[in-house]
Amino acid sequence: MAHIAHRSGYSELIDRLNRFPQGAPFSETLYKILKILVSEREAGLMALLPIKPFTSEAAARVWKVNLTQACRILESLAGRALLVDMEKDGEIYYVLPPPMAGFFEFSMMRTRGDIDQRLLGELFYQYMNVEEEFIASLFVHGETQLGRVFVQEPMLPADDGVYVLDYERASEVMRDASHRGISMCYCRHKMLHMGRSCEAPMDICMTFNTSARSLIKHGYAREVDVSEGLDLLQKAYEHGLVQFGENVRQRVNFICNCCGCCCEAMIAARKFGVLHPVHTSNFLPVVDEAFCNGCGKCVAACPVEALGLVSANDPRQPKKKKARIQTEICLGCGVCVRACTEKALGLQAREKRVITPLNSTHRSVVMALERGALHHMIFDNRVMWNHRALAAVLGVILRLPPVKKALATQQVKSRYLEYLIATLDL
Repeated sequence: MAHIAHRSGYSELIDRLNRFPQGAPFSETLYKILKILVSEREAGLMALLPIKPFTSEAAARVWKVNLTQACRILESLAGRALLVDMEKDGEIYYVLPPPMAGFFEFSMMRTRGDIDQRLLGELFYQYMNVEEEFIASLFVHGETQLGRVFVQEPMLPADDGVYVLDYERASEVMRDASHRGISMCYCRHKMLHMGRSCEAPMDICMTFNTSARSLIKHGYAREVDVSEGLDLLQKAYEHGLVQFGENVRQRVNFICNCCGCCCEAMIAARKFGVLHPVHTSNFLPVVDEAFCNGCGKCVAACPVEALGLVSANDPRQPKKKKARIQTEICLGCGVCVRACTEKALGLQAREKRVITPLNSTHRSVVMALERGALHHMIFDNRVMWNHRALAAVLGVILRLPPVKKALATQQVKSRYLEYLIATLDL
């Protein structure tokens, strides 16, 4: 690694990426990925950007360039989906997204001629599927994870015994979004270059709200209305895909339609299932043994191998099998229920409801707290936080349970934070 022993722009950018709650562990492969996506000068500039959204004026100050130069650089980065740009109160803000869900995926969400996507796909496969440290850091560390599973809504029972909240429905995310974008599936596109893609639909990756607006603007997604979006959800259901989306209740930014063979979240769920790398839905399948004939269709359909066949213990039919569910690794997606032609599977509510963070600030703070990185969110000294952004982070901290508030105080070692927590608890 002698060629990167000095503090290059790429090594600075890697350090910057690892200030996110979900980082990007260094490897030679990561260095090669970044060299395809950005120049060394761009990498060095990106390394100086804050975690919170910022304006072009803020970028100009931290980069020590004039505003015209800053705008030109920002537009170039946003045009390649390395930054996400958004409009608020008539002003444009930019944010550097994490690698996933973020600019790694964006780079493969359309066919591009400006970079070698075949080589990039091979490098992503090496970094994520062979080396695995990135996937482990993304999905295993901490209790709070990036994504959660949405249940297949058509498989829910029609009676009132199962209560489904709006934020648990992918269809409600589709209806409530300000913008809806459809792109090429990063995972299957990557596997296509490896000669390992499956027959699942390719153009079915869904982004929403500010992320969708930016990707649509720069040609990385096509805009759809609610009707077409719901049709695509139905198409995903029919192909046995799992809806894996952002782990928040408000303003969900993405829902992937995942197959078990190509998609990183499902691969992680199989490899690290007992460590709960993906937040499940609030439902579990249940087997009606009177109807189960042991055909195995549900077993074949399950993307995380949570179902198996065992003896039915029927003395009249010694070879008869029945389905058994490993509830500790089941995602509660409902794909198996659709696959069952005997109507022997149904969905029921889990005994303990899965907790979903309110919004991206809430999730990011808790993830950072659990991973020992909270100080990066509060003391982001590249560009000073404004009071509103700091208040949003502290507001989440102050609503945490006492044990986690104490942990936050210990991590940050801030007398101000200790005072706020103590005042709120009086």
